[in-house]
Amino acid sequence: MALDDPLSPGFARCPGPAARDIILADGWQVPDALVAEAYDYMGDDDIAYDRYVSPEFFEREMTHLWPRTWQWACREEHLVEPGDWITYDVGRHSVVIVRGEDEVIRAFPNACLHRGTQLKRPGASGSSTELRCPFHGWSWTLEGGLKNVPCRWDFPHVTDEAFQLPQVRCETWGGFVFINMDPDARPLAEQLGPLAEHFTGRWDLANRRIALHLQKELPTNWKAAQEAFLEAYHVYETHAQGLATAGDANANYDIFSAHVTRFVHTIGTPSPHYTTPQTEQEILDKMRVDGAVVPEGRTARSVAAEKSRETLGAQLGVDLSDYSDSEMLDSIEYHLFPNMCLFPGVSLPMIYRFRPIDMDQSRTMFDLVFLKLVPEGTPLDYPPDPIPVSAEMSYADAPGMNPGLGAVYDQDTDNLAAQYRGFESSVKRGQTLGNYQEARIRRFHRTIDQYLARG
Repeated sequence: MALDDPLSPGFARCPGPAARDIILADGWQVPDALVAEAYDYMGDDDIAYDRYVSPEFFEREMTHLWPRTWQWACREEHLVEPGDWITYDVGRHSVVIVRGEDEVIRAFPNACLHRGTQLKRPGASGSSTELRCPFHGWSWTLEGGLKNVPCRWDFPHVTDEAFQLPQVRCETWGGFVFINMDPDARPLAEQLGPLAEHFTGRWDLANRRIALHLQKELPTNWKAAQEAFLEAYHVYETHAQGLATAGDANANYDIFSAHVTRFVHTIGTPSPHYTTPQTEQEILDKMRVDGAVVPEGRTARSVAAEKSRETLGAQLGVDLSDYSDSEMLDSIEYHLFPNMCLFPGVSLPMIYRFRPIDMDQSRTMFDLVFLKLVPEGTPLDYPPDPIPVSAEMSYADAPGMNPGLGAVYDQDTDNLAAQYRGFESSVKRGQTLGNYQEARIRRFHRTIDQYLARG
């Protein structure tokens, strides 16, 4: 059956206006990317729970996926001056990224070529004039050349050429530094695909800087952790307090490539589940836009966006007059395989990253980063250090975090431990996904299988 046949699997949509309809009805000239459409029906088989809880499956990922895909390691502002370095760790893999004396950013396996000791501590950053092993003092230049071997007379078999630090593939895009441990990896541009096309102009994330970076360990598998953020279907129950002012079931979902997917759900319009009549002023009041009034003929959404342009524009020193209501308010979330979510909007300027911790398939490090717009020509400067958020701590209590938004993240992640326990104990051995609202999760797993199939 054709996709335009209402009986075709995956064709069904929530009745009423979809997010794109609402965005176009705002009357703004929006970037073409914002209203681009791409959807594929990919079947309705269950996703097996063993993919999350099995140590054997996790080992396959560590062997065949993580060393062979591009992943965001840091931002360029972490490496402002020659000698600046930072480590990136995922599972058993560790890489040190450093800016050389020639200003070039390079990446190396975080291991001494003498007896394997890590050159830099995991999860650390700093500045040094060389890469020096803390065990016996072997050292390399910032460019990876062998610099010093104590008692070199005892190592006639060690040559400068053979003992250069092996390089890890390293490229930059949008102010991010990406690494790929596969020496034969295809260029980063191929994995970015449509993402690079969409994130141009005012969506160029190179024009932003880290304002806040939170890190929290989540008690679940790295895939389940990010899947909690790949659909708006959970809003109905998990964020029920927001149904009066946020779309959910009428969100738009797009699958642009094997590596890039997106959803868009609107803010300032009620959920299709919310049937209590409201005036536009009542909607605006629930959005907590202090002292704002909806004039006749206007919408709560347009007034909230206008106030946000004024307030944030003044705070950031950036002209926001061309940014549409959608860019100012809506949850516009792209996923870049394997573990990164990017938001090009202004009021919700988040970046997510989900990484396995050590070799435990049930532990995930969640990096929550806020990237603020900066005036054109702003030079690189060092970002704030990551703030650890303990398992018992609310995001709302983290310094610099908006308490209301923090409470929402608590709701997002409080379900994860119970879900993982359910993975382990369920008699039904897989999760059943919606054809449309959870299609990004199915695409994600299909791409994982493509990597694992390469062996």
